[in-house]
Amino acid sequence: MRSDLIKKGLEHTPHRALIKGTGVPDSELKKPFIGVATSFTDLIPGHVGMRDLERFIEKGIHTGGGYAFFFGIPGICDGIAMGHKGMHYSLPSRELIADMVESVAEAHRLDGLVLLTNCDKITPGMLMAVARLDIPAIVVTAGPMLAGRGVAGRRYSFVTDTFEAMARYKAGVINEQQLKVCEDNACPGMGSCQGLFTANTMAILTETLGMSLPRCGTALAVSALKRRIAFASGEKIVELVRNNVTPRQILTRAAFENAIRVDLALGGSTNTVLHLLAIARDAGVDLPLETFDQLARETPQLSSMNPAGEYFMEDLDTAGGVLGVLKQLGSKVKDNPTVMGLTTLQLAASIENIDEQVIHPLANPVKPEGGIAVLFGNITPKGAVVKQSGVSAAMMQFEGTARCFDSEEMAMAAIMDGRIVAGDVVVIRYEGPKGGPGMREMLAPTAAIMGMGLGESVALITDGRFSGGTHGPCIGHISPEAAEGGPIAFIEEGDRIRLDIPARKLELLVDEATLAERRAQWSPPAPKITKGWLARYAKVVTSACTGAVTTAD
Repeated sequence: MRSDLIKKGLEHTPHRALIKGTGVPDSELKKPFIGVATSFTDLIPGHVGMRDLERFIEKGIHTGGGYAFFFGIPGICDGIAMGHKGMHYSLPSRELIADMVESVAEAHRLDGLVLLTNCDKITPGMLMAVARLDIPAIVVTAGPMLAGRGVAGRRYSFVTDTFEAMARYKAGVINEQQLKVCEDNACPGMGSCQGLFTANTMAILTETLGMSLPRCGTALAVSALKRRIAFASGEKIVELVRNNVTPRQILTRAAFENAIRVDLALGGSTNTVLHLLAIARDAGVDLPLETFDQLARETPQLSSMNPAGEYFMEDLDTAGGVLGVLKQLGSKVKDNPTVMGLTTLQLAASIENIDEQVIHPLANPVKPEGGIAVLFGNITPKGAVVKQSGVSAAMMQFEGTARCFDSEEMAMAAIMDGRIVAGDVVVIRYEGPKGGPGMREMLAPTAAIMGMGLGESVALITDGRFSGGTHGPCIGHISPEAAEGGPIAFIEEGDRIRLDIPARKLELLVDEATLAERRAQWSPPAPKITKGWLARYAKVVTSACTGAVTTAD
């Protein structure tokens, strides 16, 4: 065992002394040392219930014959960080989380890891770490929140009933009392936000990748099932250690293709593009950005999930969950090992009853193509991403007038002041990985556009990114970003921009000679943040098209 390096031999007497100083008796030194990386915090609804799950994981580890050690990992709530300086820290925190898990596991020679997580950047950060470490590991996602409940059976969702409600109130569509009802009911308790936002999409994809036990990706935070999954995961990690089953045996190219297909079939968050690229890199798997679009063209959308659609996570769970989606995808799914010990196809075959109103069969899809499309053109030579499942048929092709803003705040003020009108294309730049820094989510402006009734007449493009709650004609991850001298930096107020999602095109209708002249006159702006961790991050982070990972270069 890895932990023998600090447990056995005369020369490790000091190490044993320190271990015993934590209360570990001699009888437990022969057992596998299992680290439980927990992101419990009182700050995030998705994490407040983790203390309970920690108990069940620990019980499972000891039942399985291991010894559990807990260590803390920080969490940032994207919803709370949204729309102010805090959002600069969200995506960069993924790198910190990966580095922290790696550091503790290596420094303490842990034999295996249970990763207790839930929200947006924490789950991929933990997966990046174990792909890098390649020691036995299993992920427990803490589960989605119940939908909020209102009068006449109405169900509330965090994004559509808070962020978009602000703009509806501003537009006079709802009154102050109705806004307060939204605020009070949108988040009824513990769990990750109820729709297919980034946290829940990543939980689903973690199970699809084979790194969580069945039902873990969809079982509700308040359920007894989630406790049982936590216990079983604790037992399972000891078995994985004894059999030396490591993440790179599971995180294969086939696993990533399965995850992409499930994401496409459900219409999940575009943030998963960044995260799957980053995890694949640490797993040593070649996964070009173009793969997402190739699979999207042959993988239909099988479910209409909130925020762009009808169903909540609680509906998906009872309809068949991840295994139901895999079974409906049929021959498009590749067989692959999982932490369960059964293969992907064996698990998919084990489910019998699927609610086909929620998870459609391949022969009767919601839409013929998957939820994400990758666009190219003279604005975005290295690619951009759009959640096409959230775009209406009328806006799949659109031409409009550029309205240029060099920050999210400037764009948000223009939208809320009524300065954005039908026929505009809102351009938000210098919000990429380097320029932000941190590639902020643009949920506030996209929600404001929808709430102001402009979702069918205004598009938004950015080198930043979007929340899983974003819907409408919103194109993000534009690469190269403005801070690197990407063409988005050269768009001027009043230029015409053409969007053609079926053709996978995003074009600035300006001739190349004019663009060349603008490029020659351009110089990079001063960094927005010049001190602290984010200043260091901006120097080493790569483009969105490669997952916005950090390098040593």
